[in-house]
Amino acid sequence: MDRARVEAAVRELLLAVGDDPDRPELERTPARVADSYAEFFAGMGVDATAIARDGAVHSEDGERGQLVVVRDVRFRSMCEHHLLPFIGVAHLAYAPGEQLIGLGTLSRVLDAVASRPQLQERLGEQVAAAIAEGLDADGVLVVLDATHQCVTARGERQSGSSTVTVAATGSLADAAGRGEAIALIGASAGAGAVTGAGPDHGADA
Repeated sequence: MDRARVEAAVRELLLAVGDDPDRPELERTPARVADSYAEFFAGMGVDATAIARDGAVHSEDGERGQLVVVRDVRFRSMCEHHLLPFIGVAHLAYAPGEQLIGLGTLSRVLDAVASRPQLQERLGEQVAAAIAEGLDADGVLVVLDATHQCVTARGERQSGSSTVTVAATGSLADAAGRGEAIALIGASAGAGAVTGAGPDHGADA
């Protein structure tokens, strides 16, 4: 990331909205924004598939195809339409082929893909694809339940709304596999809404 350009752009933005970037309270704002953007966009150029592949271990014969579910993995990302954060939880399920993945590695895959300008729909699809390709998994399902500041803090200000999206590959993309995975996710937040409802997060508002 080009920190100098980010700081210069933030300074220009403050001028554009009519404030004085040289007043004491704002003197360090450009640097602080650059620091936060370095975190928000740390996934730029990171190969999430390689993270999954490097974290894989060989599975035993009896483990092949058994469903693994990790619930309530917290994440944050940045909406690419408004550059406002969206924050939520992910429920990740996969049916192993010949490889298993460390549970902590799953969260690193999610974080790498989330740490770039994103749309929630694409985030789920990219996480599912990275896990599927990195492990050569029989199937992957990713449920994301997130609150978008472009909805809660602007426009209609629907502070109580959240968006649920579902992405699936392989054996977990068909009705039976998807149903089993969602049943195991069970009482997790948003699980009751993952029956195919489309996303609606005000991206074009």
